[in-house]
Amino acid sequence: MARAITPRSRKVRVLATLGPASSTPDMISRLFEAGADAFRINMSHGDQASKVAVIQAIRALEKSHGRPTTILADLQGPKLRVGRFAEGRIQLAHGATFVLDRDPAPGDATRVELPHREIFEAITPGARLLLDDGKLVLRVTEHEADRIVTIVEVGGPLSNNKGLNVPDVVVPMAALTDKDRSDLAFAIEAGVDWIALSFVQRPEDLAEARKLIGGKAALLAKIEKPAAIDRLEEIVEMCDGVMVARGDLGVELPPQTVPPLQKRIVETSRRLGRPVVVATQMLESMIKSPSPTRAEVSDVATAVYDGADAIMLSAESAAGDWPIESVAMMNAIGESVERDPMYEDRVRFTVTRPDPTTADALAEAAKNIAATISAKAIICFTTSGSTARRVARERPSVPLLVLTPKLSTARRLGLLWGTHAVHTRDVDSFEEMVAKAKRMALRQGVVKAGDRVIIMAGIPFRTPGATNVLHVVGIIGDELKGFG
Repeated sequence: MARAITPRSRKVRVLATLGPASSTPDMISRLFEAGADAFRINMSHGDQASKVAVIQAIRALEKSHGRPTTILADLQGPKLRVGRFAEGRIQLAHGATFVLDRDPAPGDATRVELPHREIFEAITPGARLLLDDGKLVLRVTEHEADRIVTIVEVGGPLSNNKGLNVPDVVVPMAALTDKDRSDLAFAIEAGVDWIALSFVQRPEDLAEARKLIGGKAALLAKIEKPAAIDRLEEIVEMCDGVMVARGDLGVELPPQTVPPLQKRIVETSRRLGRPVVVATQMLESMIKSPSPTRAEVSDVATAVYDGADAIMLSAESAAGDWPIESVAMMNAIGESVERDPMYEDRVRFTVTRPDPTTADALAEAAKNIAATISAKAIICFTTSGSTARRVARERPSVPLLVLTPKLSTARRLGLLWGTHAVHTRDVDSFEEMVAKAKRMALRQGVVKAGDRVIIMAGIPFRTPGATNVLHVVGIIGDELKGFG
């Protein structure tokens, strides 16, 4: 029989990337026990067959622990690369002229193939081309249909097939490649809960992925391109969640601009009621070291104070020497920050004004009532998860216990701040709703005799999006008698 796991003592979620260091059932279980709430599968590495056992291990963990567990499949997206060199490697000197063209012949110190027609169509004089994760910088001086002439502003060594970034223009390239479409179909068939889309530049980039997903998973937009910042609010409105992909943002933008952009993306996502994940290089030194730097701890803490729904580990948990310790450190930082007496004021610094709807009005009221009467939990019944998202958006001071008859909804809520989702049978009457809420709160360990809880639901029952009830009830303590 599955053993129920009580809610985490922290509200921020921990998203751990799985990889060579952490893909066995034993390691996945240990990561969960160390604090991982959700797991990211990076579709950029390995083949689809290798992902099957990983997904099965997570679902087995879910059954053994009696807790819906979240799986996010992260699509690779287009990879822009230069061609090959006759000698395999060249040295670009500062001030030199360097040409990128459509000629597939091996390159040299004066030119190389650029096999991406879309860049030739979009590029303009004055735009920058960044090579090898931004280590080399070229400035476009002139261009033709099949030839781009540049001046080397920052030189250095350049070898075969190195990556290229084009930060100053919108590249007319679809966010989904053939590989991504195949990976997306595989992920949906395997039953993942979230699909993360790379290379998002504009709201329209989300349309194809949304259509292919067909409602079978939630869609998360990775904000990693400067063009996405220009249309941030539109992009956030069109997706189900957002990731602050700081690694690529830091390549295409000056690094000092990334922290304020991170705050802007988190604030926009929270205001619009979308869960937001802060990712990349959060505990980078823990890839090789059992402890992080003080600066890294401060960086993670800042994301928690800003009210991010989730904080993510990449190579630290996927390929590092200390995956368990990295997750445990994320867990510890989250707990420490949330114990700070100033945390609640800081996490609510973002103003989330309710929309003129009954559901939003009740969500805000639930937060305020919980604080006024010292309620111990907010319990919401939901089919789609929208009620839970509205309540979490308010960042209440108490745990949010979500009861849903849809396992897919419970799993998707694993990236939502402060939420403990339980998959359970639906209710048919007001009296049954109250009794069940009290029993589940006791079973999950969020309340005890004498506590008060707030219940939210929609009547008539089994009607998605009909939240219209807020009810305060006391816990007697004997509600589980006769229920095992």
